[in-house]
Amino acid sequence: MEPIRSEGRSLFARRYSYDGGHFRPGNGCGAAGSCCTREAWSGIDVQLKRRSSLIPNLVETVRGYATHEHSVFTEVTEARGSLAKATGPAAVAAADQTLTSALGRLMVVAEAYPQLQAVASFRQLQGDLTDTEEKVAYARQFYNQNALDYNTRIQTFPGNMFAGWFGFLPVDFFNTDETARQDVKVSFTTA
Repeated sequence: MEPIRSEGRSLFARRYSYDGGHFRPGNGCGAAGSCCTREAWSGIDVQLKRRSSLIPNLVETVRGYATHEHSVFTEVTEARGSLAKATGPAAVAAADQTLTSALGRLMVVAEAYPQLQAVASFRQLQGDLTDTEEKVAYARQFYNQNALDYNTRIQTFPGNMFAGWFGFLPVDFFNTDETARQDVKVSFTTA
């Protein structure tokens, strides 16, 4: 007989968690269980939302000086929208990479305007964005560590037995691909 499942987990798994030898009653969160990965994911989500809220101000500031760079502004806006619509670690990671590369191109455009670099509000926004990028990196690292711990517990004995019986499933990592690690290339020539 197949266990009752909801959102990929059995009814038992939603009410209890297994954390290295003990079942914990409650909402399916053990001390080192899926609750930690959900908490870590919320940290990524908070920082990505913070960054998304900074972007319109940054774009408008740069737009005031670089009005002919319309394609860069459109790309940033579209990437921000796709990040807002993304769900799950894999989709959010892909949307985040697209937004990061678009922001890189926006910063390259901003560097071409020395008078923009002198504006205090732009420097403040740029500093806030850099700070948020560091927080996103930390939140990503924290989430991936919790995901690794959780996945290891449900894939090793005796946790794998309980995970199989009660429907505990591995969680995805928040990964970046190789294109996110490459330098941003911008060309202002038209073909």
